[in-house]
Amino acid sequence: MTTATVVFDPFSEEFFTSPYETYRRMRAEAPVYYSEQYDFYALTRHGDVAAAFKDYETYSSAYGVDLAQVRKGHVTEHGSIIAMDPPAHRRMRSLLNKVFTPRAIEARRGLVEECVGKFLSKVDPDGFDFVQDFSALFPVDVMTAMQGVPDEDRQQIRLWIDDFLHREPGEVEMSEDGLKSAINMSVYYYKLIKARRDDLGEDLLSRLIEAEIERDNGEMEPLNNLEITEFATLLGGAGAETVTKLLGNAAVVFGRNPDQWQKLLDDRSRIPAAVEELLRYEAPAQYNVRCSLREVTLHGVTIPAGKPVFLVGGSANRDPEAWTDPDRFDVDRDRTQAQNLGLGYGIHSCLGAALARMESAIALDRILDFMPRFEVDWEGCRRVNMQNVAGWSNVPVRVLR
Repeated sequence: MTTATVVFDPFSEEFFTSPYETYRRMRAEAPVYYSEQYDFYALTRHGDVAAAFKDYETYSSAYGVDLAQVRKGHVTEHGSIIAMDPPAHRRMRSLLNKVFTPRAIEARRGLVEECVGKFLSKVDPDGFDFVQDFSALFPVDVMTAMQGVPDEDRQQIRLWIDDFLHREPGEVEMSEDGLKSAINMSVYYYKLIKARRDDLGEDLLSRLIEAEIERDNGEMEPLNNLEITEFATLLGGAGAETVTKLLGNAAVVFGRNPDQWQKLLDDRSRIPAAVEELLRYEAPAQYNVRCSLREVTLHGVTIPAGKPVFLVGGSANRDPEAWTDPDRFDVDRDRTQAQNLGLGYGIHSCLGAALARMESAIALDRILDFMPRFEVDWEGCRRVNMQNVAGWSNVPVRVLR
């Protein structure tokens, strides 16, 4: 008998459905995995992924953040902050850090509570889709409200984002419809930013218009409309997807682990720990793609310069070398064992991490009140087919009386 060779295809139906058995085999059999089909490498062990996240001199973000971009082999022009290396990244990050201060995030607590309550009050407890009727709606409402997007346009942002992240099985490049949605979203934000220059307020776009950034020549200059558009589309996308997928995952994971849900019912102080465990156990972002700037050898495998490298945080967070019994969901897990990579790590750790944690914690608290006992219609559950993003498009639930 010959041992079957592990196959990692991040654009396959199997990957979208559940990649964790594939990850287990990759960590054991091919910790530096090479895909002949797509010509990329992948790191799956926690120690390797965490180190790579911090080593931007070897694993560059400047060539893009998905396979389609990186394999083009050129630095992205007018790139988003997630597609930058230092020093450009450092300057942009320091600017955004001034906008996303802990105090500024905490000041949005009332907005988050209002948005959660608004959408939860509209669902039918006798049967509703936890994602489509709730978790897909409020996070984008929060972020776009923070940006100053008019109320009637906020859900359109979510629909555009879903379009350009969607991938049919085997589809690496963005579809024609996805490209159209990406353009429409960028044009929308660009026009909104131009109009906002004549009507500044307290929103994020106004803050970015008023901000100045240090340029390559050392001069301080304001951001142009294109740069602010890049920020706006990034924040809109992250604000729409991360919490939506995390909470959809929560409904499924707690539905399968009712004992863990009971722990939260017994003690609400466990909610922040539950958010961290959800991020570890099934992170919304499963991987990030980098470009190798120089040849590097790990575990006897040499990655040449100029190759796409997948940093598979979703696998690293299930590595038994980092976590005890990693495939068990446990809200009381010892979180000091290893670095949770669910919201990235290093210079590209999630800018909105504090906001995402606050939104998730507030939502879980309200959901515990609304549906202390619930059942999931497992036959009706559907996964998303998205680049890099893992989660559910449909999770039908019913509140038990």
